[in-house]
Amino acid sequence: MRASSHQGPASSADADTLCVGLFEGAGAPADLDSALGGKLGRLVESGEAKGTLKKTAILHPEGAIGAARVITVGLGKQTDLTPERARIAAAVSFGRARDAGAKRIAWALPEGADESIVRALTEGPLLAAYRFDRYKSSKDDDADGGPQQLQMVSERDVAEVVRQTDIVVEHQNAARDLQNLPANELTPAKLADHALGRAAEIDGLEGEAYGPDEIASRSMGGLQAVAQGSHQEPRFIVLRYDGGGPGLALVGKAVTFDTGGISIKPSGKMQEMKMDMSGGAAVIEATAAIARLGLPVNLLSVIPATENMPSGHAVRPGDIIRISNGMTVEVNNTDAEGRLILADGLAYVAAEGAERIIDVATLTGAIITSLGSTYAGLFSNDDDLSAALNDASKDTGELVWRLPLHPDFKELTRGKVADLVNVSEARKASSAYAASFLEEFVDGTPWAHLDIAGVAWDQDNREYVGKGASGWGVRLLVDLVRQQA
Repeated sequence: MRASSHQGPASSADADTLCVGLFEGAGAPADLDSALGGKLGRLVESGEAKGTLKKTAILHPEGAIGAARVITVGLGKQTDLTPERARIAAAVSFGRARDAGAKRIAWALPEGADESIVRALTEGPLLAAYRFDRYKSSKDDDADGGPQQLQMVSERDVAEVVRQTDIVVEHQNAARDLQNLPANELTPAKLADHALGRAAEIDGLEGEAYGPDEIASRSMGGLQAVAQGSHQEPRFIVLRYDGGGPGLALVGKAVTFDTGGISIKPSGKMQEMKMDMSGGAAVIEATAAIARLGLPVNLLSVIPATENMPSGHAVRPGDIIRISNGMTVEVNNTDAEGRLILADGLAYVAAEGAERIIDVATLTGAIITSLGSTYAGLFSNDDDLSAALNDASKDTGELVWRLPLHPDFKELTRGKVADLVNVSEARKASSAYAASFLEEFVDGTPWAHLDIAGVAWDQDNREYVGKGASGWGVRLLVDLVRQQA
């Protein structure tokens, strides 16, 4: 589904279904109620249509306006309206419209809605409309017959906000496609092809992908070690976009399938480990969206991509490897592979002179225990960067919760026979330990680490994404750059 805008009264929307938000205690919008001959006001007075958050009702105008049906959805109290509440309400209205057989939806934007609310009301239906059914030989009615168009209607000109939002959500849904692809389809090489395809189609975006020989020549020992157990070749993907603004580097973990290696995972739900490249997908698609929007930032994005497989060639517990910045690591657990490939990515962007660094990774199961599927874990050595990410998260609903870095955690990473160990025998503060390990490779650059293991998949507490791939991080990274432009 794609979004467009229409400037004019709600009653003039070109759609079979018109969605309108109601605030608690505020009654029906006067102009629309007048166009409907007072029917909407009477529906509110009867108590059938409510302003309570997420409550819906349907009115059939019977020719009073062009739309065949009007769906009301509660936005809660006007003083409590946030972008996230608007996003959820809009997603709920989409579900009701889909169930009613709608093909073309229009949303009557509330009077006085600022850009963040317009953006959120546009995002909700676009995200909720996502389906991944390319491998189904026959499409079910729900996936094949849902609404195909979304029109945002306002007396004001909101065309540019809607246009930009449509682009960003297109890329978030593309990240969800990448997450959903099976590992036999999305190999590291295929992910690199996708990223280079983005660079080829977007003006100002450049890309390259290093294969095994160049990875070896650059002494990327972390990526080499994780990749050596698989017959699929690794790739180190580099995207560059110079929009003329401040410098930012993004690093995304892309393990296209993670068995755990020799330290193999339990078999239950291992099929979901195709999504261990979610950080890489988010970085690729956020970079593409930023370039398409022409945002003013000098962006360097790198995505180390590999499988993590057990074989006679696989890295073993106890092996010692050397990262590209020269530091040595004893691999105590091969299922703590993400930090090894991220180490090479972080060292690369630090050596390139990055001004700020953000890495995005499905890194630790421990973060799910701590924060569930509501927050991503945020670790940072820089208060300003941390605050900027927190501010952006409030608008996008991709929430972050800052967790501590501490010298005690750093001490746990110290090795006896190498500079570092990738897993501590103490098994303490696992998410903070992983972040402390990563910090060793940023060379003092302002840096933030986003552990998205809990929010990248099955975010079913969010009506606009629900089960499966969420594409988490695309909107957050775009909004961070937009707010700092």
